[in-house]
Amino acid sequence: MIFLWVIFVILESQFSKMKKLIPLFLLFSFPLFSQNFAQYVNTFIGTGGHGHTFPGATVPFGMVQLSPDTRIDGSWDGCSGYHYSDKIIYGFSHTHLNGTGVSDYGDILLMPTMGNPSLDHKIYSSEFSHDNENASAGFYSVKLLDDDIDVKLTTTKRVGYHEYTFNKDGNANIILDLNHRDELLEGEVKVIDSKAIEVFRRSKAWAENQYIFARIEFSKPMKISTSKSDKSDLGKLFSGKNLAIAFSTSVKKNEKILVKVALSPTSYDGAEKNMIAEGNSNDFDFIKKNAENDWNKELSKIEVTSNDKDKLTIFYTALYHTMIQPNLAMDVDGKYRGRDHKIHTSNHDYYTVFSLWDTFRAYHPLMTLIDKKRTVDFINTFIKQYEEGGRLPVWEFASNETFCMIGYHSVSVIA
Repeated sequence: MIFLWVIFVILESQFSKMKKLIPLFLLFSFPLFSQNFAQYVNTFIGTGGHGHTFPGATVPFGMVQLSPDTRIDGSWDGCSGYHYSDKIIYGFSHTHLNGTGVSDYGDILLMPTMGNPSLDHKIYSSEFSHDNENASAGFYSVKLLDDDIDVKLTTTKRVGYHEYTFNKDGNANIILDLNHRDELLEGEVKVIDSKAIEVFRRSKAWAENQYIFARIEFSKPMKISTSKSDKSDLGKLFSGKNLAIAFSTSVKKNEKILVKVALSPTSYDGAEKNMIAEGNSNDFDFIKKNAENDWNKELSKIEVTSNDKDKLTIFYTALYHTMIQPNLAMDVDGKYRGRDHKIHTSNHDYYTVFSLWDTFRAYHPLMTLIDKKRTVDFINTFIKQYEEGGRLPVWEFASNETFCMIGYHSVSVIA
């Protein structure tokens, strides 16, 4: 850094005509991440009409998309799980699609409630108002009006962080519903102790065979107050195709409960490793700030100046939307679930959610300009999927090929 600066000083003294060019070159050589580009992101853009986006918390290209679910019927305008016209929140799940024309994901739904716990989504759901809802890049918050609970959400790449503030004293519940949204093929909940559980969910929707594992940790001991399952083993292991559990504890007025959820596409062991790597903090605001910093780093790749803040919002929100997918689909130790549904290990970042008939025209050319490393990782992911599944991806996600739309556009991206 010092050596380069000396060179620039010499150049400036020898070539006075370059004085205006040198600062520009410095800007591109050493990007200034201190600028707050994330302030221009409005995550509610696209959540109305036929936009099919979600407003919740995620980091660039992260495995976790932690967002409220206002629709559980898989309808056209419910593809992302949220629609701005809705008044009811059913819970907060950890995977969401963005901008698609088919509904899927919505894995590992949690919902805080008060009073007698119910596993009926018509009862545990809550009204909300946009007046009590806020969101930014890497953060989402809302007040659940039925029980006066404040919810805050943020994430790392592989871990979702929930902060629930119970504004009344009494019996607090956290509902885990595995029958949310798509068809549950296999479900399992293992109680590790009073503050930790493990969850397995295999489901079917647009992608017909989806695997996800999770480790959930509570900041205070919780007891199972009610459950439904096809099979239960001494209250420690619940399994089947019909599975929901309420975890309960008493709380004082304004007490907070922090819940951390680590995801893995491979195994319980993978989820635990991801939790150890990214879920060791109990400081919600620290994780939120890190998420914002991650967004500023990525958004700084294109700097736009304007006196019109609306134009900056339009531009940086659009750029934000290009960076919430494809999604990282590997554990911290490099393991991932291949197209053959076997577990493999990669020496590069492995991704999923490739809407290639949509993205080969402009999105991937943009990535070749502003994110060459990820572009190489995307292509190496294509090659692994060819080796393990016998075909380059057409429209792939969650280790499933949907064969959606025409063409073989991964070839164009590689070229």
